[in-house]
Amino acid sequence: MWVIGLIVGGFIIGVLARWALPGPDPMPWYATIALGIGGAIVGGIVFGLLIGHAIGFLGAFAGAVLLLYLYRRFAQGRGFTGAPR
Repeated sequence: MWVIGLIVGGFIIGVLARWALPGPDPMPWYATIALGIGGAIVGGIVFGLLIGHAIGFLGAFAGAVLLLYLYRRFAQGRGFTGAPR
């Protein structure tokens, strides 16, 4: 059950992060799940270092948005709005 919860939660966080940043994101559903799970890990680490504890859903969302921005910036060569540099 834990794995199913992780997959569903990762998908929800990944979809919300893709929705929050403007521009097209051509990625399959499993990449969206990986974005959400990675965002939860990154958000937990960042907020753990900054305030001493992870803050759950908000931290996962912030981490996923950060990962998506960095992916666009460095892997795809696009800026914040999705237009090519």
